[in-house]
Amino acid sequence: MQRKVVLITGGAKRVGAAICCALHAQGAELMVHYRSSADEARALQEMLNATRPDSVALVQADLNNNAQLSTLVHETVQRFGRLDVLVNNASSFYPTPVGEITDAHWDDLMGTNLKTPLFLSQAAAPHLKRSEGCIVNIVDIHADRPMEHHVVYSVAKGGLATLTRSLARELGPEIRVNGIAPGPVMWPDSETWSDELARRRIVNSTLLKRGGTPEDVARTARFLIFEAPYITGQIIAVDGGRSAWI
Repeated sequence: MQRKVVLITGGAKRVGAAICCALHAQGAELMVHYRSSADEARALQEMLNATRPDSVALVQADLNNNAQLSTLVHETVQRFGRLDVLVNNASSFYPTPVGEITDAHWDDLMGTNLKTPLFLSQAAAPHLKRSEGCIVNIVDIHADRPMEHHVVYSVAKGGLATLTRSLARELGPEIRVNGIAPGPVMWPDSETWSDELARRRIVNSTLLKRGGTPEDVARTARFLIFEAPYITGQIIAVDGGRSAWI
């Protein structure tokens, strides 16, 4: 990973930040995208640059503004001179029960979870082809097993799973494309998920009977990026076996 350049969306906190730390520890240089988490992004940049100066840069963008996506790629290449890896991590997540779904819900959830990964991958493809790089999409186990009251989110992640396989076919042999489907590795920042009993029920539906961590996802991303040269078109579930249960 020495000097490999990674563009990651939503990298300022939570799972995205864990992926940044794991890849940076292996020698990668990072362009970390954020939308509104400026404080967290700057803190992460300061921490990682203290370890290796000028190895992390930041870029702010609203991913639902399609015109800004090519700018992310352009700024990455301008800053580091190349692009080797794209990690489509940013995601909107909230319930949309049938009867309450709006156009705004559809545009936001489909935009961040499906439209953005497609058009950002398209913008990045010429650079990734030159470096024989790869794309990692953060999917969800509910792409295959829809979550109750999360119709639009589940549909979007289902589309992202299909997009992952389609891009692997379209962009090979130069570019590998894989996905990671996390289970209960970190609870959303929402009162909806504050119920301890509800959390315990979800954890108990894993075969390992415990929750995971963002680092579990980060280690899988690290594996797919630089230890799996013969893997493409695959989606790895990092869910403690929950997808086998539900």
